[in-house]
Amino acid sequence: MTGILIAGTSSDAGKSLFVTGLCRVARRRGIDVAPFKAQNMSNNSMVCLDGSEIGRAQYLQALAAGVTPTSVLNPVLLKPGTDRRSFVVLRGQPFGTLEAGEYATERRHLAEAAFAAYEELSARHDLIVCEGAGSPAEINLRAGDYTNMGLARRFDLPVALVGDIDRGGVLASIYGTWGLLEEPDRALLSGYIINKFRGDQSILDPGLDDISARTGLANFGVLPYLHGVWVDGEDALEVGRWRSDGRAADPSDLTIAAVRLPRISNATDVDALAQEPGVDVTVTVDPRQVEAADVVVLPGSRSTLDDLAWLRETGIAAVIEARAAAGRPVLGICGGYQMLARTIDDDVEGSGRADGLGLLPVSVRFHAEKVLARPEGSWRGEAVTGYEIHHGICTVDPGHEPFLDGVRAGSVWGTMWHGSLESDGFRRAWLREVAAQAGRDWSPSGEGISFGALRETMIETTADAIEEHIDVDALLSLAR
Repeated sequence: MTGILIAGTSSDAGKSLFVTGLCRVARRRGIDVAPFKAQNMSNNSMVCLDGSEIGRAQYLQALAAGVTPTSVLNPVLLKPGTDRRSFVVLRGQPFGTLEAGEYATERRHLAEAAFAAYEELSARHDLIVCEGAGSPAEINLRAGDYTNMGLARRFDLPVALVGDIDRGGVLASIYGTWGLLEEPDRALLSGYIINKFRGDQSILDPGLDDISARTGLANFGVLPYLHGVWVDGEDALEVGRWRSDGRAADPSDLTIAAVRLPRISNATDVDALAQEPGVDVTVTVDPRQVEAADVVVLPGSRSTLDDLAWLRETGIAAVIEARAAAGRPVLGICGGYQMLARTIDDDVEGSGRADGLGLLPVSVRFHAEKVLARPEGSWRGEAVTGYEIHHGICTVDPGHEPFLDGVRAGSVWGTMWHGSLESDGFRRAWLREVAAQAGRDWSPSGEGISFGALRETMIETTADAIEEHIDVDALLSLAR
């Protein structure tokens, strides 16, 4: 075997989820498989044990495949800082910036690095399951493409399209993708997968038969909508999507408002909170929801000063200041923690110096060298692990209560550790304490959940669905 490219008719079509499940299916069959994404554009990233930074989705796919996550799985990561600039992470380390005007024409060195990574990975494994980015029909970007058909052409990879029927227009999306591709690219397009289907498939089948007849593409199967299944997202579109599948809120729930910052980064930090029984999480930009919640979370940001200015413009900053004055809990994580500080000096990602919200006894200074780490520690006797991705260094005034290498001041908490809330014992202990601060008679129900076990269950559920509904043999035979 060699490789196969799973492309999408659009962003958030389900490529990441499908690649995750297909990697687990291949592993079940005894195939030495590895995931690969030449380029990610996402502010949701993870630190590998070797100190490299890759997309969260590729980290999860590596776990599904049973391989050690490293930068070879995602050699190029673009982290949007503004609407016109992205910070480049190359083979897991910072590598300057890419302006919007350079996106289509100035990526040759990134393409060569991505192709070299694919060659390195394919020399180690029998099967490479590649994930495309966006859509292969973005013909305005085709000349410099190395993530979709550019990758497929370079390594003669068969391509399967994933289309999201839940958002509508999937038949037109498949036909339009096929129609827009140049003939040499179209020759590599083998078939399609329908994702997130609900209802009676017999009503859909005539349309699929017609599309296959018109295009010559194989129908590899229809994957049902998998309730309660999600993977670590790449797209801003995905923030809070899990909430639509959750149970109805109960008046006895502990309510948490996670602020959806314009440049939100690693929003996956709230996922573990959202899965905790008796906790209702809302991702919001509404100051009224921020005021009403028992607990507020300020997540990470790729542009701390810009998002801090946005907090003030929207009135959310004033609400958070009032909460702190009233002793109501607020948690800041990474960029959110920095916003709670007294002062922020940022000439790396931002444009100078600004006053923070002044709710924590902290000063922040950004440094050119990026911190990529996998810290471990404990809090209230509970083991905690996390990961750090930041340029900003926080200096805490002496004499204050430490909190995961950050600080607590009354009801305001701050830490640079992403992922800490995935530590089950710590999460429940912290929730119990902030519930008391909020004046709620609430405590975790029983032993709660194991977030790691939940993630593994979702991988297995996805793999089971692929085995049942997708012609896996036909897909894998393409890669031979």
